[in-house]
Amino acid sequence: MQQPNTPSIPIANNGRSYSPPEYLIPSIVNNDSEAGDTPQLLAVIRRRFPLVLGVAISTTIAIAAATSNQKPTFESDFQLLVEPVSAETETFEQLAEGAGSQVTQTITLDYATQIQVLLSPKLMQPIVKQIQAKYPDITYSQLSQNLGISQPEDTKLLVVTYKDDQAEKVKFVLDQLAQGYLRYSQQERQSNLRQGIQFVNQQITQNQRRVDSLQRELQDFRQKNNFVDPDTQVNRVAQQSGGLEQKRIENEREIAEAQTSYNNLQGRVGAVSALAADAAYQSFLMQLREIDSKIAIESARFQDDNPALDALRDQRRNLLPILRQEARRVLGNKLAESENQLSVLETRRRSISNAEQYIDRQGQRLPVVARLYADLQRELDVATASLNRFLQTRENLQVGAAQKEVPWQLIAPPELPGSPEDLRSRNLMLGGLAGLLLGITAALLADKLDNTLRTAPDLKRHAKLPILGTIPYNPELRQNAIVSVIPRLLQVDRLRESLRSQPKSSYYTAQVFSESFRSLYTNILLLNSNTPIKSITIGSALPGEGKSTVAMHLAQAAAAMGQRVLLVDADLRNPQVTKLLDLPNETGLSDLIQTDLHPEQVIRPVYQSSPSLVGSSAQSQSAATQNLFAVASGQIEVDPTRLLSSLKMRQLVEYFHKVFDLVIYDTPPLLSLADSSLLATHTDGMIVVAALGKTDRASLAETLDSLKTRQIPIWGVVANTGRKD
Repeated sequence: MQQPNTPSIPIANNGRSYSPPEYLIPSIVNNDSEAGDTPQLLAVIRRRFPLVLGVAISTTIAIAAATSNQKPTFESDFQLLVEPVSAETETFEQLAEGAGSQVTQTITLDYATQIQVLLSPKLMQPIVKQIQAKYPDITYSQLSQNLGISQPEDTKLLVVTYKDDQAEKVKFVLDQLAQGYLRYSQQERQSNLRQGIQFVNQQITQNQRRVDSLQRELQDFRQKNNFVDPDTQVNRVAQQSGGLEQKRIENEREIAEAQTSYNNLQGRVGAVSALAADAAYQSFLMQLREIDSKIAIESARFQDDNPALDALRDQRRNLLPILRQEARRVLGNKLAESENQLSVLETRRRSISNAEQYIDRQGQRLPVVARLYADLQRELDVATASLNRFLQTRENLQVGAAQKEVPWQLIAPPELPGSPEDLRSRNLMLGGLAGLLLGITAALLADKLDNTLRTAPDLKRHAKLPILGTIPYNPELRQNAIVSVIPRLLQVDRLRESLRSQPKSSYYTAQVFSESFRSLYTNILLLNSNTPIKSITIGSALPGEGKSTVAMHLAQAAAAMGQRVLLVDADLRNPQVTKLLDLPNETGLSDLIQTDLHPEQVIRPVYQSSPSLVGSSAQSQSAATQNLFAVASGQIEVDPTRLLSSLKMRQLVEYFHKVFDLVIYDTPPLLSLADSSLLATHTDGMIVVAALGKTDRASLAETLDSLKTRQIPIWGVVANTGRKD
């Protein structure tokens, strides 16, 4: 090896920053983080099996001891039909329809309440006295303890069950109970009928008052509006309106005629017609015409001064004033008559108009009055119908009360019980089941109170980091881990043949164990595909969690996959890798930091054939032998923190990073020690190993919080099974 020029300025994280991807290829033997509750429950039962078994056995023994002295129990029952369809039932239903929801709730049978009534001391005491005539030792308390009443779903039945250690006693008690309950049903029926009659009487009184009140209101309404029936009144108003219209038309015609006659009288034509129609005037006019005729005749015979002519002329002169006076009289009477007729007709017109207005008001008011009348009549009809219904109901109830019918029916009478029920075997079975459930509950409670991480999903959930791999339990690891290098080289073939000759389960366990580290390294490679991870710090919260074993086998797996790997034992307080690989520890990491030794002087190749590679191909073992190197811890120092935080340490990290493909640092526990954190700041990141069944949540949380506070990249966690659950 050639010593490169190491930079004097330390580069944190080798000048690179990484962020783990959101997905990882799962480990070959990684527990499914999405496993259901059933596998977890089975795991808890396996871990706490002694507790589950102890609680189950204790519970079963306790129940067996409690039931060992129990006597065989006889049990029988009878069935009652408690809601027969009878006349009064229909009557009550009709009554409920008319009386409202309150009565319906009263009539409907409340089975829960009825059962409590049947079990009440008031009802049971008379039955107990009858039973005591044959079995004096029985009491109400004993009877109620062994007595059960239930209602089968969607039925109108009550099932009465009684159990005792004597079969004849069971039969006798049930017979007395059946008779007592039937008597109670009859008494209850009579009581219900009496209550029903009382209620109906109250309703009849109220409805009678209501009917009387409505009848009075209707009578007052008719008297106030002066009609009996609004329909008749409407017809009468319509007829009056039609008659007034005819009268108005006739009056208008007469007014027109009178006005025409009056106008004509005031004209000449009218006057002539009036005079021509007057007999007295015409008589005087005829006399005047006769005198004029005589004057004409006499004028032809006599001279103008003839006395006969003068006499005729005097008669004519005397007749003219009379004729004129008669004309004036006739015309005046006609005009007066016309005026009077017009006045009468106008008065009649006003009367007809007033009558029409009154009829119109009546027509507008009638719909409102008719509606009010209809409302009153409807209320009266309803009240009357209700009154009639209650009267009929009272009659039916009175008839029912006079009858002696038993409303409940004994449809399945009591029978003498057959073979007794063996409660001891059933109780033992139930006790075993209850003990098992209590044991599982106790195991779950103990597991809940246990602060230890037990499964990989539990670890992932609390760490909130990806599970890079799950290392399975390998029983061969402990006895084969610490083997010196030289003897292992000599024992490779012998160990391989020894393991192959063992049962297949042991061979496959070794195979799975080896593949788990290959899967772990594959996941690490995929964490950052653009810039490969070249230096990793392996740490754990507490000592004894298997971090050194994980670091060693991870280095072996990476070397077997063709990487030049350097495994550095950076635990300067209690070096484990040095012991596991049986490395010479005269010089090591502490000496490199404190002296001028060249790294090539302490870097040693590792010749391995550990059980982790047993079962692998010879090519893989050859690659691992050629590519794996290690640096021992060196002399144990009093203050390793000072060495790991030194400039020389940072320079060594950079040197290892340049020379090897992958550098793995095994460090002291993280909790309460700063060694791992100081070293991890100069590597590509930290991988935390957690031993399932040993690491507690608080320690892991404190460790991860400390790493996050110091901004140290955490690639994920490795779940070390360590032992079987």
